[in-house]
Amino acid sequence: MNTYSKNGQEEDTVGYQEEKKLVRNYYDAMEKASPDEAERVLARFTSEDYNWKGVYPFREQNGAGAAAEVFWTPLKKSLKHMQRRMDIFLGGENEIDGDRWVMSMGQFMGLFDEDFLGIRHTRKMQHLRYAEFNCVQDGKITKTGLFVDLIGFMMEAGVSPMPPQTGQFFVYPGPRDHNGLLFEDAPAEEGVKTLDLVNKMVDDLDELNKSGSMGCPPEVLEKAWAEDMIWYGPGGIGASYTIPRYQEQHQLPFRNNLKGKTFHGHVCRFAEGNFACFFGWPNLTNTPIGGFLGMPGGEVPSDMQVVDVYYRKGDKLSENWVFIDLPYWLKQQGLDVLKRTADITNR
Repeated sequence: MNTYSKNGQEEDTVGYQEEKKLVRNYYDAMEKASPDEAERVLARFTSEDYNWKGVYPFREQNGAGAAAEVFWTPLKKSLKHMQRRMDIFLGGENEIDGDRWVMSMGQFMGLFDEDFLGIRHTRKMQHLRYAEFNCVQDGKITKTGLFVDLIGFMMEAGVSPMPPQTGQFFVYPGPRDHNGLLFEDAPAEEGVKTLDLVNKMVDDLDELNKSGSMGCPPEVLEKAWAEDMIWYGPGGIGASYTIPRYQEQHQLPFRNNLKGKTFHGHVCRFAEGNFACFFGWPNLTNTPIGGFLGMPGGEVPSDMQVVDVYYRKGDKLSENWVFIDLPYWLKQQGLDVLKRTADITNR
């Protein structure tokens, strides 16, 4: 147990400096590596039984070589001079199994000089939103969950694979208060407050699902959310500001146009300071009945893999960055937006 001094008072903290240092060293080495060096960097920092989970089409890979081959090497070949631009960085103990994890979220930015996943290059600056979870054990990264927003990437590159969005997609900022990089360990009690609030909010929504209710009264949200909340959703949905617009532009289309919502839990869920995060594999299953994402319905139950990153300000949740593997969710229903885009644009 370490101590954190603030205004002359000592507060308890749980230390994650070793894990944070390892992950930051890994980030630095990967950023400097050439595409062909990505596997060597991964092998240096990961365990022999390393497991890597990513969005479609990358999915699940075992070993540094496989993760580099399917994701890092192609990405670094396409986005030249790629930088990792972090907005949030935190460490914590996984509430699910007690393992120690480090999460960062932000943008990969580079020059889009070669095609990526069939998406035509632009030779211009390009961003790829990411959230990366790394489990650290015995000085090595043993598990990774890396979510990227491929539909947002396509939209920035001038491709429109989806019907018009209910929200607004753009290069999302980090926390309004610019306090998301927790390189120093935060007071333990602050993380407890944040995770308690997030878990209460998740439980409230899960009860709605179990009740069979399709809508959501605003007072349910007001228990946990600030009135001026911001919800930064994935490309294809977009962002919304304030509780009424969030309900109009995402929550109610989601709740009213999907049935059979079943929550499966999370792989990783933790908090540090005023920030919390989680991801699932999958988080939930649902069935579209028509209207969600502007798409038709069908009797095809499909899994959703989701990341949520939260910022608590005071006693309410203020901002929420969300990743949903929409290409995978759509593929389960017979639509491969990446293949369709490549087939059309590369004829």
